[in-house]
Amino acid sequence: MVLNDHPEDLRVAATMNNGTEAASQPVHLTWPARYSVLPKEVFHRPDIYQLELERIFYGPEWHPVAHACELPKPGDFKTFRIGEVPILILRGDDDRVRVFLNSCTHRGTQLETRSRGRAAEFECPYHRWLFNNRGELMACPGRERFPAEFNKQDYGLREIRSAQFNGLIFATMGRDAIGLDDYLGDTRPFLATILGGDGRLNLLGYQKVCFATNWKEYNDNEGYHAPLLHRAFRLLRWQGGTGTFLVTDRGHLAMEAELRDSANSEFLNDPSIVQFKDRRVAPRSTIMGLFPATVIVKHCDVMNVRFAIPLSVDEVEIHYAYYSHADDDPEMLRHRLRQSSNLLGPSGLISLEDGAVFNRLHRGDRAPGTVSFQKGVVSYDRPPGYAFEQNDEAGNMAKWEYYIKIMGFERAAPAAASNGG
Repeated sequence: MVLNDHPEDLRVAATMNNGTEAASQPVHLTWPARYSVLPKEVFHRPDIYQLELERIFYGPEWHPVAHACELPKPGDFKTFRIGEVPILILRGDDDRVRVFLNSCTHRGTQLETRSRGRAAEFECPYHRWLFNNRGELMACPGRERFPAEFNKQDYGLREIRSAQFNGLIFATMGRDAIGLDDYLGDTRPFLATILGGDGRLNLLGYQKVCFATNWKEYNDNEGYHAPLLHRAFRLLRWQGGTGTFLVTDRGHLAMEAELRDSANSEFLNDPSIVQFKDRRVAPRSTIMGLFPATVIVKHCDVMNVRFAIPLSVDEVEIHYAYYSHADDDPEMLRHRLRQSSNLLGPSGLISLEDGAVFNRLHRGDRAPGTVSFQKGVVSYDRPPGYAFEQNDEAGNMAKWEYYIKIMGFERAAPAAASNGG
């Protein structure tokens, strides 16, 4: 049963916490005229956050929620959230992967609380309604006292639209979302590279962390900061080579660069942490930011998807998932396992400082005023375009233009020139 066939069930996905529909609560924000400037209030206003849930997370965007290798066998499941809505990702006994609302169709009880597992059936603890791993309602006690028109087939778990790319499972709650291939557009070759070329992956494990920051501050990370904030880049004297930088009109970013060996890894007890050993593929670093909030990375031999869940206007939860390739021999498997979290995890050699900066960004953005992009900006007063270098920050401006459009914000009129022109 597809959620889009039951519009009354989708209303829960577009309501405010106080029970009133978000669309009925006007959100007033005039965006600064300059294309390189953002208002700080966008990171802190609860009404803006509620509108983001409605228009972005429950709107026509696709959200990565799992990789198929996280549910390798029939009966395997994973729980996740899109925005604040709990979902249940199931591989049925027919080997088909489906995505459901994690909510009993009787009285709405959360059906499954475990993060992952395997089950043939899912029983609601409240009234013992029983569903199979295809989402079908199998039993409901006391049915003899139900209305005559009750039909079990009408009360299967509510399925939402899903699709896969190289095994990466996407889901959308939007009725009007375009097809996944069109949504990904020109980023598909980059995504395929990160996912091992063919998506034949095995799960190594997760690290899960909460950052005291708004989800947009987390996702506004860029290449400008990398050699400046992260001490490991300086210690390793790690320099990227030539590459490409892609920005799409849907707010996706993708960067690919040659990966040169570190010029100084002798200070590490285990230099393999920064070595590239998988010679089946070219030594490149590939980084993607999929709108709205997912970061996907292939650096050295790390294959990493960072699934993002906004918890509130002030907090975001990130699940760092690490993968190996199905063809890895035991030595390569151990190498990827050791390198993954030690290099790029939330406390990894390279990325350790990010969490502290996210926290300080959110605190600093409580000061009134605006923030601005500079590196790579051609003009303050023209749209950003789509051509950037890998260490620019201006590439994020295209993402913000898409955000402004989907949120329905209007840009202020440019100030009149001082000569009266």
